[in-house]
Amino acid sequence: VQLQASGGGLVQAGDSLRLSCAASGRRFTNYAMAWFRQAPGKEREVVAAIKWSGSETYYADSVKGRFTISRDNAKKMVYLQMRNLKPEDTAVYYCAAKNDYDLPTVLYTWWGQGTQVTVSS
Repeated sequence: VQLQASGGGLVQAGDSLRLSCAASGRRFTNYAMAWFRQAPGKEREVVAAIKWSGSETYYADSVKGRFTISRDNAKKMVYLQMRNLKPEDTAVYYCAAKNDYDLPTVLYTWWGQGTQVTVSS
């Protein structure tokens, strides 16, 4: 599985941004998908995850109510809609995939290259 993340950029606090992740491979519906982020000097953390069917999602407490993860299985795409961005959201964002029918938040197998999100105050 190859993952290509895009959509990052420099925005101001309160702005919105949508990240996209394009996946290759024939069995996209086998995969749980997630977005992680890593800020300078911090460990990588899960931001949101979505089940293979899209029927269940997980959000980190820090982004609940502001971020929305979604997927389009026909297009093999995963999205992260981010609203009301805060300076503390500044990080490199990675999409990830795992061959799992549940909703894992750790031990993802495949990773995209990352896209930088910078939120100025």
